[in-house]
Amino acid sequence: MAVSRNRFYKEVSVDSVDGLHRVLLDGKPVKTPGGAVLALPTRALAQAIAGEWQAQETTIQPQTMLPTKLANTAIDRVAPNPAHAREQLLSIAKSDVVCYRAASPSELVQRQALTWDPLIAWTSEHFGASLCAANSLTFIEQDQAAMDTLAAALSKIDAFSLAALYAASSLCGSLVIALALSERKLDSEAAFAAANLDKIYQAERWGWDAQETAKTTVERAELNQISRFLELLR
Repeated sequence: MAVSRNRFYKEVSVDSVDGLHRVLLDGKPVKTPGGAVLALPTRALAQAIAGEWQAQETTIQPQTMLPTKLANTAIDRVAPNPAHAREQLLSIAKSDVVCYRAASPSELVQRQALTWDPLIAWTSEHFGASLCAANSLTFIEQDQAAMDTLAAALSKIDAFSLAALYAASSLCGSLVIALALSERKLDSEAAFAAANLDKIYQAERWGWDAQETAKTTVERAELNQISRFLELLR
């Protein structure tokens, strides 16, 4: 999927076998890069991915097919070793952006508290994991009990959701925000704003440069697609 290639099929369809849903190209199932059949847990997700393949015109452009990429990752990389995926997510949680606060200016400090404190409180209430926050640039050592609690919560999540959570966490620099997105505590716009609070604050004062604007547009669109992927899994 990493390299563009000419479209080689005419018809895209979806079928269901043994409770899973496949995307077919001219009647043949799509395969993952690892050679497995791209079998999806919900028909809604299969139809959305079929729509991605149908939307390709003369050339298949993988960069426009994020749900397909997430599904491939879930099947080829997460499902065979979910423990590794959970470890990666916990690593992000240990340096979660919502836990690292500015010492000044006071307006930014207040904005961080108003946005991020409720997310930390929600994580404690919803998952039983109490994370620490500090006004410091040094590493914050999170309580092992909180990490164990998050690990237990992640152990109940399926491979497709884990793949989406990892994509969202990496984009946001925050497992807390990604979980809030997954659990519908935040929509994609609110999640993006929470993850980029500091950047948005600075841009309000100094403006956006063209490169940063373009990057932000791409990342916002990606998070929206990840959010939709999670919704289609329900």
